[in-house]
Amino acid sequence: MALSKDSLKQKIIDNLKAKGFVTEGEHAAAGDMADAIAAAVVDEITENAQVSVTGGSSEGSYKVT
Repeated sequence: MALSKDSLKQKIIDNLKAKGFVTEGEHAAAGDMADAIAAAVVDEITENAQVSVTGGSSEGSYKVT
């Protein structure tokens, strides 16, 4: 499964709403915050994450994309 900023943002918003945060409206900043967090998390994973395969014909370290 590919990482998706939009999917992660929606999951963050859903969790914030479940905790009582206001995520929509003129003065609501939680939606913008969710967008920023989702973008940062996906960027960090796609830029720096590595997967180590320790056995078999695919043994090695691979970048997460």
